Order: sequence, then C-alpha cells, then structure tokens
Amino acid sequence: MTGPILHDDVNRNPSPSRRTVLRGAALTLATAATTAATCRTASADGPAVDHPGAQWLPADPANYRTAWRPRSHPIGRVVIHVTQEHFDDAIAVFQDPGRKTSAHYVVRSADGHIGQCVREKDIAWHTGDPDHDNRSIGITHEGWVNASARFTEEMYAASATLVEAVCARYAIPLDRTHILGHHEVPGATHTDPGANWNWDHYLELVRAVRTKR
Repeated sequence: MTGPILHDDVNRNPSPSRRTVLRGAALTLATAATTAATCRTASADGPAVDHPGAQWLPADPANYRTAWRPRSHPIGRVVIHVTQEHFDDAIAVFQDPGRKTSAHYVVRSADGHIGQCVREKDIAWHTGDPDHDNRSIGITHEGWVNASARFTEEMYAASATLVEAVCARYAIPLDRTHILGHHEVPGATHTDPGANWNWDHYLELVRAVRTKR
C-alpha cells in the first residue's frame, strides 16, 4: 500500500492529462524562484496557515493530535508521500473523522497549489509510526506512484519551496536522512513516493531555494 491515506483506492490509476505531463527533466532556477515568489505573495485562505500562500483546508480533529510543537515534541524530519488519489478526494479523506489519517500539507499536481490540513504545531497521523508522526511534518502530493507524469515541475517546485521553509523553521538539514520517503519510515508497509519520484532533482530544487534566501 502507498501514501499516508486512501487504502481502498490504491489500484486506481487514471491516465494523466497532457497538461500535467512533465516539461522536462530539469527545472531552471528562474522557474523555481517564480514559484517561490508566488507562494510568498498569494493570499492565504484563512488565518491558520503556516506557509504563506497555502489554502487552509482543515482536517477533522479526529484525524490528528493537538500538540504544541516544537516545545512538546522537536521536529526533525519531513516525510514525503503520494496520495494515490485526486487532490479534492485526499482533502475529503482528511475531513472524514472515521479515517484517522491526515497530513500537514497536500500539493496539487497540475499547478503546485498547496493546501494545509493540519497546523505544524499539531501531530498529523501520516506515517503509521507514532515516533515519526510526533517529530515530523507530512507532505503528500497528488498522484499515483506508477504515474510519473503526475509529478509535474509545478508540483516539484512548489513542494521544494515548502520543504525548504519547513526545514529553515526547525533547523532540519536538507539531506535524505532528514527529508525521507514514507517507505523509509521503520515498519512502513507503503511504497510511496515510489521509483518515479526524482529525489536528485527534488533536493536540487530545495537547495536552490535555500541559496536564494
């Protein structure tokens, strides 16, 4: 099974539309900078977001644990997920109190739009391991692990900007030890983000955002 969510939808894999096809193997720094500026200046929908430009799409309180991080629990990792669902359906799962799952952020495939579902101070239930949940930020990306075209440059760039900002807030190193996939969590039964997630490209973008600070 894959992703932090949606266990009964793992086998669905619709063909991606042409507009979501990757524009190339590399994204120029100019594109990354433009995306970063958009995230910083866009109007947030609601007062609760931690990332400028994110839309507040709150998870049901039954799907996460209220805390006061980093005072209550230090934050030292970012965990990358894939939804195995469409953006709106992933949000609906997090808002269903019976699902007992959530992530802090959801990143949309087509344009990199970011929804925040859980405050960073609170503990989202996204890894299946309580210790990792307590000490991490969960970011899930709209798509399917076996559909590489869903991992668009817009998504990579917006997610890289988000991850760099999270890591800066909590002094998290920008490396694969601290920015990890769901499959790397001890005891994980999920495979996301999968072989189609371009880790080298993604971390290059994250570090490029840092150099522009």
